[in-house]
Amino acid sequence: MKVSKLRVALVTAALGIGAGTAYCASVGSAAASSTAASTSAQTQEQSHHHSVPNPYEFLPKVPSFKAVSTTVRNGHPLPLAQLSGVFGVPGGRDISPELSWSGFPKTTKSFVVSMYDPEAPTGSGFWHWIVADIPATATSLPENAGAPGSTTLPAGAIQLDGDAGTARYIGGAPPAGSGIHDYYITVTALDESSTGLGATTSGALFNFEIDSHTIARATIICPTAIESSHR
Repeated sequence: MKVSKLRVALVTAALGIGAGTAYCASVGSAAASSTAASTSAQTQEQSHHHSVPNPYEFLPKVPSFKAVSTTVRNGHPLPLAQLSGVFGVPGGRDISPELSWSGFPKTTKSFVVSMYDPEAPTGSGFWHWIVADIPATATSLPENAGAPGSTTLPAGAIQLDGDAGTARYIGGAPPAGSGIHDYYITVTALDESSTGLGATTSGALFNFEIDSHTIARATIICPTAIESSHR
């Protein structure tokens, strides 16, 4: 399934994405620079981080377990491959990260994998990727499992359309100059083998529906920013 040019134009306009250069900016660290002007620009960029609360803090508390990746690192920016060329990030490739997980409850019957940006300028955040009905016997997803029409997802797993309106992984695309966005890559353990929800279910409704079935959660957070092109 392809993202229509009209949809890309509308979402890109809504997100305020413009031509820019991706750069690495971890929360709480100062980026080294070769000139005073560059240092000032990056410092200003980091000051735009709004410290939005972890969206999962508003949900009932559940145990955590371990999620790791060979392509993304907790507390580090999304690599270019995991940013969105579809939405105009230079060098972005919209490749979903490799993920593996362990230590989840023995009563787990299925998993959900998702990526969410609560700081997207939409008023409700932006769901970049949702994979539902991953069987409890699966403990990993290979890199690029979120490709359109993926053949590497576990049997029975489905990709939802997400906020981009297409059943695939759409990479991070923080608006240029908007500061750091925290991308939450989450593995959720459920007490049901299937959500019974179709691919066109919205991210908000989907997560509302699985809330009462969530028994554990593991999250990798990737703080990422795009430098404005005019700097």
